[in-house]
Amino acid sequence: MDFPTLEDVVGNTPLVRLKRIAAGHNNTLLAKLEGNNPAGSVKDRPALSMIAEAEARGEIAPGDTLIEATSGNTGIALAMAAAMKGYRMVLIMPDNASNERKQAMAAFGAELIPVTREEGMEGARDLANAMVSRGEGKPLNQFANPDNPMAHYRTTGPELWRQTEGTITHFISSMGTTGTIMGVSRYLKEQNPDVQVIGLQPEDGASIAGIRRWPEAYLPSIFEPARVDRVIDVGQTEAEEHMRRLAREEGIFAGVSSGGSLAGALKVAEEVENAVIAFIVCDRGDRYLSTGLYAPEQ
Repeated sequence: MDFPTLEDVVGNTPLVRLKRIAAGHNNTLLAKLEGNNPAGSVKDRPALSMIAEAEARGEIAPGDTLIEATSGNTGIALAMAAAMKGYRMVLIMPDNASNERKQAMAAFGAELIPVTREEGMEGARDLANAMVSRGEGKPLNQFANPDNPMAHYRTTGPELWRQTEGTITHFISSMGTTGTIMGVSRYLKEQNPDVQVIGLQPEDGASIAGIRRWPEAYLPSIFEPARVDRVIDVGQTEAEEHMRRLAREEGIFAGVSSGGSLAGALKVAEEVENAVIAFIVCDRGDRYLSTGLYAPEQ
């Protein structure tokens, strides 16, 4: 009998219909549960893709040191993939990431290098580039690596099309590296150019893990604005409240960016009728427990 390996079970995540939150209108709201991936997030897909494709091209080989800047989920996914395939993984991240995220990366054997909260992801990316230039490891660079969106073009997009039987009208995703929205948009619009693709970015001053508003100099080079029909700004409180609604009203335990995606989906649902609106639930809520976002109300 040919048993699957761990990499065989990345993807093919459930797409479930919201029942209580979506009541009261004639639209169908669908949540893509990416927390069901082995390392717990949508980033399992590009992490495995970036390592496997670089390996296939002969750019890296087991035993090499890989370097990546991350705010959390990509780092966890890369740490898992590196452990699976035999690489040393060095991850550079802002030190205000949740303890669960740091400990998950360490559990897979990754080496963590912190930068300050003030330096942020921009500082982490600068340090990663400096380390690569000094020959301390090989880059994956999720922000410029075409194997990032390609993972979603090959898997997430086709899954959404198949799971909705081609009826999807709107796709909503938070934008960080933008790999998810780029790959899914490309695939869905090849099937039906009328599918509306909506990206989410944080309001000025909001700090929502997994969603970014990049300075122009740091805008991911994989991002193609023409693939996004509309961008919605999401507030901090709004994302956190909708994250809790997902858990309490639908039983979907997720992170803050997923709350932002729900908020965006509900805004779209107020404007349309008879639509099939799918949004990405990026990860699971258990990696945010130490932040107090799910603490019992006093």
